Amino acid sequence: MGRKFCVGGNWKCNGTLEEVKKIISILNSGDVPSSDVVEVVVSPPFVFLPLVKSELRPDFHVAAQNCWVKKGGAFTGEISAEMLVNLGIPWVIIGHSERRALLGETNEFVADKVVYALSKGLKVIACVGETLEQREAGSTMDVVAAQTKAIADKISDWSNVVIAYEPVWAIGTGKVATPAQAQEVHAALRSWLSTNISAEVAESTRIQYGGSVSGANCKELAAQPDVDGFLVGGASLKPEFIDIIKAATVKSA
Repeated sequence: MGRKFCVGGNWKCNGTLEEVKKIISILNSGDVPSSDVVEVVVSPPFVFLPLVKSELRPDFHVAAQNCWVKKGGAFTGEISAEMLVNLGIPWVIIGHSERRALLGETNEFVADKVVYALSKGLKVIACVGETLEQREAGSTMDVVAAQTKAIADKISDWSNVVIAYEPVWAIGTGKVATPAQAQEVHAALRSWLSTNISAEVAESTRIQYGGSVSGANCKELAAQPDVDGFLVGGASLKPEFIDIIKAATVKSA
């Protein structure tokens, strides 16, 4: 199977200059598998992007946590895809559940962001996932499929898209989807891609799992056949992020 494991670290709205330098030091000294085995992407707050880009080891990539839906201009507080490209930032996270929930980003708005970011040459980690109420109502796949379909309706090239499945009920709660639960949704999502786009896109598109991933549970999650990496929140600010990156060796073993 040719999907390279991809581990993303979403630092969210965390960190001082001193703390970020400490995280960079931990990452730079970490003993991790080669870039042939795992692709690592870390996503600091916007204000720290240039620092992290300049000081982080070259085999780790840097992502923004969001970008604006179109070209820059009179959009106070927003950051455009063009600005990220100008800074040499190759990746962006789009559609994180926190932005969907707190800022009202709809499936269509997220899809438009993905389209624009891709058009400017950025690689995109596109987030999908259901709430606890949606899971308990049995509508997990309906929700995830609708989120994915909004993007699929507007793009034709999936080569620069990674999907991050993040059950909202597992983000920052300490609750983790069991390996079987994660695999079930990842497999269903891959099947949806095969049916609605193509078998080739389904086979090649990487699907990360996100939601309270830790050094303790990462290997068992990584062993699932349709889990192609992680999007890590809180643990990406800690030394255990190195252990999570190392879980990629489960795939290459």
